[in-house]
This record gives sequence, C-alpha cells and structure tokens, in this order.
Amino acid sequence: MTEKNNQVDEQKLSAAARLFDVRRVIGGLFVVYGVIVTLIGLFDSQAEIDKAEGVRINLWMGIGMLVLGLLFLLWLRLNPPKTPDASEITPEDDRPAAH
Repeated sequence: MTEKNNQVDEQKLSAAARLFDVRRVIGGLFVVYGVIVTLIGLFDSQAEIDKAEGVRINLWMGIGMLVLGLLFLLWLRLNPPKTPDASEITPEDDRPAAH
C-alpha cells in the first residue's frame, strides 16, 4: 500500500513541478501574444505601415514573439524540470516560513 501511495505522491509532485515551471508560462504567453500581434501585422493598413517608416513592425515583432515563445516551450520539452524525491520532503517543508 505504501508503494502505491509513494507513486501517487511522486506523480503529484511531478505534475506540480511541470505546472509551475516558469518556462511554460512565459513561452505560452509569448506564443499567444505573438499570434495576436502577427495577425495584426498581416492586416496593417498602409497608414500604419507609413507611420512605422515603411516597416511592418507588428508583423516582425509578432514573428519574433512567436519564435521566442516556441524556443521557451522547446527548452521545456528538451530539459523537463527535475521532480523532487518524495522521501526528501518532510512535513516541515509544507509549513509556511516564520518571519
């Protein structure tokens, strides 16, 4: 029974480590914003392009944001977070730190 409990605890720790990895949040936000800015850049009016001195800045920045976001997600995929060992965590680790 304890082996099954250890597996469940390790799965919870692994899921929490993956969920709260900052690379996932940053990569996801950059991908979402990159898609939005790229779409805006694709449909820029000529007046907006002229305002940026002939550069489709929204398009280029959107593509840059997409690439950066995808690089963060690739980094996460190639180097996943290490799962802490459940035996190393003590009940004291779960308590908030006293100031």
